[in-house]
Amino acid sequence: MKDHIEMCINGNTYQVGGEDVFLPLSDYLRTKVHLPGTKEVCIEGDCGACTVLLGKAKNEEVFYQTIDSCICYVYQLNKCHVVTVEGLKNSKLNPVQEAMVINHGAQCGYCTPGFIVSLYSFFNTCPKSITKPDIQNTLVGNLCRCTGYETIIEAGLSVDSNSVKKIDEIYPSKKLSILELSRKESIEVNTGEHVFYEPLTLKEALKLKDENLDSKLLLGGTDMHVMCNKRDFNPNKIIYLSNLNELKNIEIKNNHLIMGAAVTLSEFEIYASQYYPGLKEFLELFASPQIKNIGTVVGNIANGSPIGDTLPFLFVMEADVTLESVKGKRTININTLYKGYRSLAMDLNEIITHVNIPLLSKDEILRLYKVSKRKHLDISSFSAAIKLRQKEGIIQSISIAFGGVGPTIQRITEVEKYLCGKRIGEDVFEEAVNLMDNIIQPISDVRGEKGYRLRLAKNIIKKFYFEIKEENKVFA
Repeated sequence: MKDHIEMCINGNTYQVGGEDVFLPLSDYLRTKVHLPGTKEVCIEGDCGACTVLLGKAKNEEVFYQTIDSCICYVYQLNKCHVVTVEGLKNSKLNPVQEAMVINHGAQCGYCTPGFIVSLYSFFNTCPKSITKPDIQNTLVGNLCRCTGYETIIEAGLSVDSNSVKKIDEIYPSKKLSILELSRKESIEVNTGEHVFYEPLTLKEALKLKDENLDSKLLLGGTDMHVMCNKRDFNPNKIIYLSNLNELKNIEIKNNHLIMGAAVTLSEFEIYASQYYPGLKEFLELFASPQIKNIGTVVGNIANGSPIGDTLPFLFVMEADVTLESVKGKRTININTLYKGYRSLAMDLNEIITHVNIPLLSKDEILRLYKVSKRKHLDISSFSAAIKLRQKEGIIQSISIAFGGVGPTIQRITEVEKYLCGKRIGEDVFEEAVNLMDNIIQPISDVRGEKGYRLRLAKNIIKKFYFEIKEENKVFA
């Protein structure tokens, strides 16, 4: 068993042990490796100033994605290659950096390294043609307070993609030591104050959890590390699960999408969007590429927040969650998983290993909604999912789930029962709206007053009706 992690930074190999393992990557880069180009601003994965490229080996190649290094900790990086803004140039600036200079894409310059890394990641995929929306979508996770973005977008549009040296040319995969680093050993880093475990197999992880009931399970860490950075959350024991091969699968089987706990939001978005209309557009509002490249759906489930954006979708789809422990395996429907605010019906020695989501039938309609103060990358004030199955204009079944109206995601069963069996029509949905006053009791907080949330809930029901009416003339 190893007592350190091994990784590469800008092509150089590092062995990291002791308390350094428990640092945010951005902090480690700046203070231990003396690469200050990566900036720290929000330290909660919101602004993107700390963006770096994270490379992971797969089939003798290294694949790179952007991440927020402020909420990615060093212990997550065994067998990874981190490329910072300093690592994108050799003797001279690369074309992305030159474009930012020529187009005056920087003012104070503090956010500039993050923009450069995100833009470089886009051009590394060798796009054939570039449009303004391409650049805007690429930079959705990067914030700037000075330039107003237009000069940054102009810089991106001015880049000749053929002139950008690809990451595998700068750092050939076959020469990186991470391809040689063996994962034949588990990792345990014990400093006395903190203990980090990275098991090799699910069986080992279940045993570790059974022996350490007070340990925190970690996948992407995009929520937990915000609490570590800003709320002085300090877990003593961590079991890291994201590298377990048994949890990386995503597939269609028996008319269900089955997904392992280690599947990232980006992987889920790409794979699942072809089966659930509207999911891609919804997930584009969910989080930045940097967050989705490391965060997970199962992390969203385990976090149990009543404004967790994927949860209403999973509720109306009647997803099943697989829980495993050394004693065995059991499955629980997500609608019965939560006992209260962030409280799950799980034993302390259990791990969520898989999620099983039914596919939509041909006569089912799915709509997903999110309301937040800022359109993109903001915490929801209110969220909703509605799934309807109809036959010749008659509602055969309907599922409605709201987020942000109580301590947990709420299924609106009274409205579901009222609508089931009725012919789709404006008067029917108007009456359903009138039922809402006695069904939900939202709270007031910084993101919205209770009356506002109640009005949102009513308006979403109406919006759903008018959307399906417009798209399905049989309902008119």
